[in-house]
Amino acid sequence: MLSEERNQFLCSTDPGTPMGGLMRRYWAPFLLSSELPEPDCPPVRARLMGEDLIAFRDTKGRLGLIDEFCAHRGVSLWYGRNEECGIRCPYHGWKYDVTGQCVELPSEDDSTGTRQRIKLKSYACIEKAGIIWAYMGPPEQQPPEPALEWTNVAPEQLYVSKRLQECNYLQAMEGGIDSSHVSWLHGSSLQNDPLFVGSKGNQYNEEDRMPLFEVEAFEGGILIGARRNAENNQYYWRITPWIMPWYSLIPPRAGHPIGGHAWVPIDDGNCWAWSINYHPSRDLTADERAAMEAGKGIHVTYVPGTFIPTANMRNDYLMDRDAQKAGRTYSGVEGIAMQDASLQESMGPIQNRTMENLCLTDTGIAMARSELIRAANANAKGEPIKGLTPEHQKVRSVAIELPKDVNFVDGSKHGLFPEPGSDPLTV
Repeated sequence: MLSEERNQFLCSTDPGTPMGGLMRRYWAPFLLSSELPEPDCPPVRARLMGEDLIAFRDTKGRLGLIDEFCAHRGVSLWYGRNEECGIRCPYHGWKYDVTGQCVELPSEDDSTGTRQRIKLKSYACIEKAGIIWAYMGPPEQQPPEPALEWTNVAPEQLYVSKRLQECNYLQAMEGGIDSSHVSWLHGSSLQNDPLFVGSKGNQYNEEDRMPLFEVEAFEGGILIGARRNAENNQYYWRITPWIMPWYSLIPPRAGHPIGGHAWVPIDDGNCWAWSINYHPSRDLTADERAAMEAGKGIHVTYVPGTFIPTANMRNDYLMDRDAQKAGRTYSGVEGIAMQDASLQESMGPIQNRTMENLCLTDTGIAMARSELIRAANANAKGEPIKGLTPEHQKVRSVAIELPKDVNFVDGSKHGLFPEPGSDPLTV
């Protein structure tokens, strides 16, 4: 269990907090490119790590992420007009460019110098892999652009979605690096979901529900190995990389695409759950893409016009007690993503970790917490932190059968740190 103080340290990402300072050192995915589809399109509200912001694409296609509220009298610029390389407040016509600089102040003569002194908070943005990313840390410490493998494959090899998750990022992320629950919560889905069927690993998950965990650090984060008994006197390993500060990669099953997640704080009680599928050596098939669009695998369907899942806390996740009792779904909730989210959200906006009782299967969770705390303290002291450089992010998830006397990292290194474009290691 954690103390209340340490739990608060991990979960709080507002400006001025140690964890907020750490997370602002990384590029944060916050919008799909399709949310700002063209120059001068309507702006989008973007709440990130407790800050209320407005994102827009200007007349020249440049991206802006600035304070939501006009410096004049606090009007939300979401109501503004995006025109002629700036967003104009509809109240009195004050206009701001993508850097937050006030470029027009109709009620004041420029000779007063008032306009030049007015500049809203703004953050750097880039566009990559169909996503708009923000850097919210010190400008002089801006890192290279994200280099996770899925950010560098062709669009035909990649599918990305996001959904609102109504809880703190940490309990969502911890669910993503916990392989022990798969045999229970997702057991029936592994046999039926088109993005998971056909894997020998599904059998191993069903037959051995007591995985043993080994965890090793690497320069980008940690490698979490979940070991189950396999045939021919071997172990079946599922190796999940957790990459600082909020990424995980899901080991593939059979020939299906690799999965991944990012959990980016909106505020302390909500996060964006990003879900990624990609294949490093081939295009996604039409059937795979159709399944992802239909909410299969790690994706969801939505309340129309939103990123709120169709199954959500306000409708009890469309829970089906008959299906639960009959064993068609272990929890009564359909879909892997919402099976996870329903239980993570049930812990409350911020899990009370002073009451938990961790066990050996939680080794990866405990180590990830320690890594985050260590990194936040190091960042506050100006010391180096993990996961910022492209070399730290070039890792892949692996599913593999290995002889019992082989270390899981040594035996799978060629799959964990592969040549670009090579086939994944999968079972």
